[in-house]
Amino acid sequence: MPYIAPLKDMLFVMRELADLPAIAALPGCEDATPEVTEEVLNQHAKFCTEILAPLNAAADRAPGTLHEGHVTTAPGFKEAFKAYGDAGWQGVQHPAVFGGQGLPKLLATPCIEMLNSASLAFALCPLLTDSAIEALHVAGSEQQQATYLPHLISGKWTGTMNLTEPQAGSDLAAIKTRAVLQPDGSYKIFGTKIFITYGEHDMAENIVHMVLARTPNAPPGVKGISLFIVPKFLSNADGTLGERNDVHCVSLEHKMGIKASPTAVLQFGDHGGAIGNLVGLENHGLEYMFVMMNSARFCVGLQGIALAERAYQKAVQFSKERVQSRDLLNAKADSVTIIHHPDVRRMLMTMRAQIEAGRALAYVAAAACDNARHHADADERQQSQAFYEYLVPIVKGWCTEMSIDVASTSVQVHGGMGFIEDTGVAQYYRDAKILTIYEGTTAIQANDLISRKTMRDGGATARAIIVQIRATEQTLLAEKQSQHAADLQAIAKQLSAACNAMEEVVSYVVTTIQTDMKAVFAGSVLYLKLAGIVLGGWQMARAALIAEQKLSEEKTDQAFYQAKIVTARFFAEHILPHASAYRSAIIQGGASVLGLTEEQF
Repeated sequence: MPYIAPLKDMLFVMRELADLPAIAALPGCEDATPEVTEEVLNQHAKFCTEILAPLNAAADRAPGTLHEGHVTTAPGFKEAFKAYGDAGWQGVQHPAVFGGQGLPKLLATPCIEMLNSASLAFALCPLLTDSAIEALHVAGSEQQQATYLPHLISGKWTGTMNLTEPQAGSDLAAIKTRAVLQPDGSYKIFGTKIFITYGEHDMAENIVHMVLARTPNAPPGVKGISLFIVPKFLSNADGTLGERNDVHCVSLEHKMGIKASPTAVLQFGDHGGAIGNLVGLENHGLEYMFVMMNSARFCVGLQGIALAERAYQKAVQFSKERVQSRDLLNAKADSVTIIHHPDVRRMLMTMRAQIEAGRALAYVAAAACDNARHHADADERQQSQAFYEYLVPIVKGWCTEMSIDVASTSVQVHGGMGFIEDTGVAQYYRDAKILTIYEGTTAIQANDLISRKTMRDGGATARAIIVQIRATEQTLLAEKQSQHAADLQAIAKQLSAACNAMEEVVSYVVTTIQTDMKAVFAGSVLYLKLAGIVLGGWQMARAALIAEQKLSEEKTDQAFYQAKIVTARFFAEHILPHASAYRSAIIQGGASVLGLTEEQF
């Protein structure tokens, strides 16, 4: 089936939940007018639905190939990427001074979602390029910015992240790639990097590798890591491409999913040393790489939402076409389409509710990032930054875990046909799994949520969010005379119980981590999932309140806003109750996680 961008819901979330008008009023964000916003989304949807989405299934069946160190990408990808760059899509959120459009992150966010719904494997190349752009914009020298940013933003060049190595995995303290200073101030890079997405391809003139490495006298561990720019082709003084650098693709991984994105093993320095240039200060590489990683982690969360949306659309279409079994209330009638069966409707609603909650949470996070960057008030910037940083591991962790559930449910809706590759839904299930792994596993996101985002300020940010949730709860309770009062009261009841669970868990984490750290971290992933459910339920509750207001207006889309309230109530009654179960497992279950010895497993 063709992908249909959910523009109506995207615009609702942007305007009503993420407060696009307030973002557009920020210094530097004034171009995000209602007219520009709609035009950008409409044109990007056209690109994704007409050019990119039709390539997705075929590219999964016939991915790129490696021959003598060169990768030929899946048929159509090279042409699609040129069209993507020529249209300016790589530069939506990047500075105009380097050729970008300079639009807010909030406006770029639905574009990223659409791109990943159309083809997750294709979208990984722009995603990593975005991350390289952000790192160079934050930490690169003026010369490095002038050399690389215009080409990256135009789509002529692409970027990569080179972190891990065969012996290191996620433990970056164990990396061994060497960087040796040369008389001219450059460095020669020697080592092997694995899992490099689009580390080699034919879609751009040059590939700019952002590489973590150690200088000879660097301190051990993560404090001795530096960041280097190592391009595939060196640049001449006049800006043209020069000689081939000593970095080569030696193999491509054979993967379970995202098959059309070439995942390379790169070898640096086998022929005398790859030329690299230090970014920022020596031994500050991990700090700069975190700029890239946080950008990528947010985008991977969007990938989860995007993939779930595509799987949901396919399940809805199938359920409206597949005729099987009779209606429960009329056993003598002809068989009906399966969307009439209660359990199929439950599955579809579970998918829909989680997608809408994830989308709302991610877009609200993007708006917080814009506030943190552009707001005139320093205190507001600081609060928005803390809020955004708290949300990033949740968006990455919860939305990607959700995508696996949604993709699995889509297969279930299809029944036996879902297990057949020709149906297409199995690809979404296979593709979804990597989202909970790369750019930091769910456990890494959960550990970050505890150690850096909750404990850093003693739980202050988490508790400030809880205060906001309580305010929404009170607003719901006050709507006793509204048309949908029963729905809003039911949502308030479940939101209150879930908020209680989150409040208890935050207190448990803050008070227990000093005395029983392992017990706290045994529940870290559950804490992340609890936070995702509660904060997602909060956004759904806000959406229901706004929908109730809109329904009282004369000229409004009644069906859309009615559906918002129904979906919000479903989330409250079917998803939010899980928070209480997670609370019990977190607070009471640590001992059982740690209860067996290694030999007993």
